Amino acid sequence: MGSQVFRAFRSRNYKLYFAGQSMSLIGTWMQRTAVYWLVFDKTDSHLMLGATVFAAQFPSFLFSILGGVISDRHNRFTVLLVTQIASLLQAATLALLIFTDAYEIWQILALTVLLGIINAFDVPARQALVYDMVATKDDMPNAIALNSSIVHAARLVGPALAGIILEVLGAAACFSINAFSFMAVITSLLMMRLPAYKKPERASDALTDLNNGFHYLLQTPSIANVMLMLALVSLFSLPYVTVLPVYAKEIFQGSASTFGYLNSFVGVGALIGALFLASLKPGSNLKKILFVNTILFGLGLIAFSHMTNLISAMPFMIIAGFGMMSQTTISNTLIQTTVAPAMRGRVISYYAMAFFGMQPIGALLIGAISEQIGAPGTLLIQGTITLLIAVIFLPFLRKRSLKESDRMKIDQLEERTVETT
Repeated sequence: MGSQVFRAFRSRNYKLYFAGQSMSLIGTWMQRTAVYWLVFDKTDSHLMLGATVFAAQFPSFLFSILGGVISDRHNRFTVLLVTQIASLLQAATLALLIFTDAYEIWQILALTVLLGIINAFDVPARQALVYDMVATKDDMPNAIALNSSIVHAARLVGPALAGIILEVLGAAACFSINAFSFMAVITSLLMMRLPAYKKPERASDALTDLNNGFHYLLQTPSIANVMLMLALVSLFSLPYVTVLPVYAKEIFQGSASTFGYLNSFVGVGALIGALFLASLKPGSNLKKILFVNTILFGLGLIAFSHMTNLISAMPFMIIAGFGMMSQTTISNTLIQTTVAPAMRGRVISYYAMAFFGMQPIGALLIGAISEQIGAPGTLLIQGTITLLIAVIFLPFLRKRSLKESDRMKIDQLEERTVETT
């Protein structure tokens, strides 16, 4: 069982990457928790919470396509190294700003926007580079599931630590720890032994590359449908995290630690789900699992929505976290194991746009609705919409594999890509 769950560790480069990310992501979740709590604590505004999520993620929507083109046209290792250094500097600047206690909310939002821009270039390069780190390509689904497991393990640990540190040492300490944690990723990258980079000769310019990536999606509905479902879930369902500070402070009458625990229990469910996916044997029906877990996600949100006691609410946060995790992990797996290699960076950038682009728009929407009808009613609506999305996409999710016509289109597009790159 253990060897099955961690079989991607047979690749030395991936093992190094996993170790570095495990440390860095805890700092990332600490910073995210601290930023959201800091804004809500200072403003007491549901709408400002939505604006903060928007500031964090909308830049990824604007720049992720460009990030995908750069990932396909340049050395992904170098791009990733630059984005990690830039993220370190952003966190250090945020820590210094809060430490001086001479800051305005707009400055926090501006630095949050900067991090969103950095992530727009980081995500396509990082996701595409994972493919190069894994020596045995049959281990890719396992590697992607393990990636998700460290994200959600960090989500379990990071917010809980952030809640305690916020109350004892303040937000500046959370940001400082995050800045220091990026050293782990940078060190792991420098220790890797990747093949020498060979710059591809390209007959097309960046704009043509963008256009080719878009047409590739249009002509491969097996990938486009996954993208569309993820976009809808990201718009209507995933922004439920926007109202968690409201539950922590107003409904459960708690503090920063309460907010941290809420996020951590989401992380518990997500980590269980990620380990479950990592343990699946090659060839498992991921679409069926995606449908079932989307239903669980919706039911978890509905059950949690009107809870007024923190302890009784925790199991439903775990269920929601379990179901939520599948949206990104399975979608990523289905895309990465289907997409033509030459299109990987661009298609992942569209994936990032669907994921990061819809969430900030949804966060503004959820923040505005919550301001009018309250957090419980808003979360109830979100859970109901999640169930509807699962039902709408059921016909697609029941299809076990690609249609033969889709496979032919993929082969034709791969040939065209080779001719123009």
